[in-house]
Amino acid sequence: MARVLLFNKPHGVLTQFRAQGDVPTLAAYIDVPGVYPAGRLDKNSEGLLVLTDDGALQHRISAPKHKMVKTYWVQVEGEPSDDALALLRAGVELDDGWTKPAKARRLPEPSVWPRDPPIRERKSIPTAWIELKLKEGRNRQVRRMTAAVGYPTLRLIRYAVGPWTLEGLAPGQYVLV
Repeated sequence: MARVLLFNKPHGVLTQFRAQGDVPTLAAYIDVPGVYPAGRLDKNSEGLLVLTDDGALQHRISAPKHKMVKTYWVQVEGEPSDDALALLRAGVELDDGWTKPAKARRLPEPSVWPRDPPIRERKSIPTAWIELKLKEGRNRQVRRMTAAVGYPTLRLIRYAVGPWTLEGLAPGQYVLV
């Protein structure tokens, strides 16, 4: 039976076990041998990372052809307009082609942990949260999508991967499911 581990990756942690200078990696948090990440989150992103010891499951989670939905909570600079949300829903042109349509909606400010270090905030520019649900996972896709519609990402939290969520997991914690 496959082991599945859900980990709430803190900001600043690399999605790998092998040390890379003095930057923290998964090895600083996870002491379960034989599990590997199914997909990645960049160093500046936070949230749900699914790890497993089952290669076939790892492929189903991370390969775009299987269309496993990933849900992101995104704090952006500015207050996204209805037109910007409609563009995200339709698909956005990036330098590597058009994205697939996403589900996008305004999100009331979620009850999440404080980020360390805090995001940069400007007194004259408000911030807002949106929820994006994607079925693809290009490099830095969410950040590039929000920037393409005029609202740069300040904080990015992956809340869910398919049926698994961050519910009840503090940053740096994991659970075997």
